[in-house]
Amino acid sequence: MQGQPSQGQTRQVAEYDRPAKIKHQSRSAVIASHGIVCTSQPLAAQVGLDVLKAGGTAADAAIAVDAMMGLVEPMSCGIGGDLFVIYWDNKTQKLYGLNASGRSPYAVNRDVLKKKGLKFIPGEGVLSWSVPGCVDGWEQLRSRFGTMKLSQLLAPTIQYAEEGFPVSEIIAGYWKMGERIAPHYPDTAATYYPNGRAPVTGELFHNQNLATSLRAIAEGGRDAYYRGPIAKQIVAYSEAHGGYFSLKDFEDHTSDWVEPVSTKYRGYDVWELPPNGQGIAALEILNILEGYDLRAMGRHSPDYLHLFIEAKKLAYADRAKFYSDPAFNKLPVAELISKEYAGRQRKRIDPQHAATAVEPGDPLIAKGGDTIYLCVVDKDRNCCSFIQSNFAGFGSRVVAGNAGFVMQNRGSQFSLDPKYLNTLEPHKRPFHTIIPAMVTKDGKPWLCFGLMGGDMQPQGHVQVLVNMIDFGLNVQAAGDEGRVRHDGSQTPTGRPMDPNGGVVDVESSIPETTLDELTRRGHHIIHGTGDGFGGYQAIWIDQEHGTIQGATEPRKDGAAVGY
Repeated sequence: MQGQPSQGQTRQVAEYDRPAKIKHQSRSAVIASHGIVCTSQPLAAQVGLDVLKAGGTAADAAIAVDAMMGLVEPMSCGIGGDLFVIYWDNKTQKLYGLNASGRSPYAVNRDVLKKKGLKFIPGEGVLSWSVPGCVDGWEQLRSRFGTMKLSQLLAPTIQYAEEGFPVSEIIAGYWKMGERIAPHYPDTAATYYPNGRAPVTGELFHNQNLATSLRAIAEGGRDAYYRGPIAKQIVAYSEAHGGYFSLKDFEDHTSDWVEPVSTKYRGYDVWELPPNGQGIAALEILNILEGYDLRAMGRHSPDYLHLFIEAKKLAYADRAKFYSDPAFNKLPVAELISKEYAGRQRKRIDPQHAATAVEPGDPLIAKGGDTIYLCVVDKDRNCCSFIQSNFAGFGSRVVAGNAGFVMQNRGSQFSLDPKYLNTLEPHKRPFHTIIPAMVTKDGKPWLCFGLMGGDMQPQGHVQVLVNMIDFGLNVQAAGDEGRVRHDGSQTPTGRPMDPNGGVVDVESSIPETTLDELTRRGHHIIHGTGDGFGGYQAIWIDQEHGTIQGATEPRKDGAAVGY
């Protein structure tokens, strides 16, 4: 096996895994026999559990939880954003993928923005908007796999929005960080900072305007959003502030059911969605790492972490070149996640030196952020891996009038350089960072999981799976364990990579001896905070005992609840 550690390396495993250097597990996994909901805010998790107890499916519960998350964690998600889902339907014994991301306006193109003197699309304001896909995604998921009416699923959030909800601790911190935007966007300030400041922990917060929008959707369905008063309000705001939205952009919006793609990692089938998202980066990294004996190296060893970081650089170089809207380009997805390509990529890794410049590979040679993640498993063992986002904190920073929610800034992820597949074109989906995931074993669901956090997401997927599959950690400990994050790769927007090879952000539980050795190999180490390492939720399906185990992120306000 490639990458087999030397005898000396094997003897060091005890050093890197000794208990004194490992963060204690934050809590026990939640074990239940019927259903579990995991998300990053306790009230939202309870809303989903109530749906399951009332006989709803995993799809029903996920929609109800997501609606609630848009109220209680508005900087991260809401009906101004997009969503993606991987769903295991136990009746058909099959996985389904849903791409509910929106597209750019028909009226905008590269020349229009270049005439404004722009080299990149701004990260905030109306020029960063793309059509929000969330509400249509709800209806697609509900109509195919749900059993309850949309009005039932939105009712708890409408009630909380009108009566007020107590702001949780970590979300209060996110809210505080957004205070700086309030003076620049009056409608945003009126919606989220009505007292001139962010709500503090435990304070009741109301959002009557969001309740009004959700009530319109509950009564009129998805058309109330895309053909009714909500779309009209958004378009009017866009026209008044120099944007390019038209009603046709909303009327023509559709979500797509897509086939998930997978690779087999040490006997486990790991499933992601194909681009325009970045999920296949996790599959490429896993394929590269599979050629090494990671267990022998040790969980916190410099050998393992060096290989992980270098594999990430290779996959993200490919991400910058090849990830785009498949409706506009033929993308080499199968080649990028093939074992043969991973073998060629593996040869590009220097085991002793960090790469400072990484070009994309040639997968065809053989042929010539802010986000919320939630997962639900119901009594029938339907599994819903669900992710939804505004992209940046408070998205574009813009609330359109009295809509009650911010619009996403996903359009900022287009490139204005025509050499990139992800270049801006009319009615096109931008590159997306949010990715749900699922793992099956012997044709049965094994793990329903995801991890929020922009560029961290594929990196987090890989680290969690390696923790479970290679290092034998349980579903909660696999998320608690210290993470690393490499930043500085080139992106599909055309923004340049760090010429020094980027930085490796590490959590405090990584041993200093490991960090010293990584520094010697040329990695630039910095010590980060919990917010930069994602937000993990997962449910492990114990086929042997017929039970399920839920895990939640200790770095968030998360909760895993079951019955």
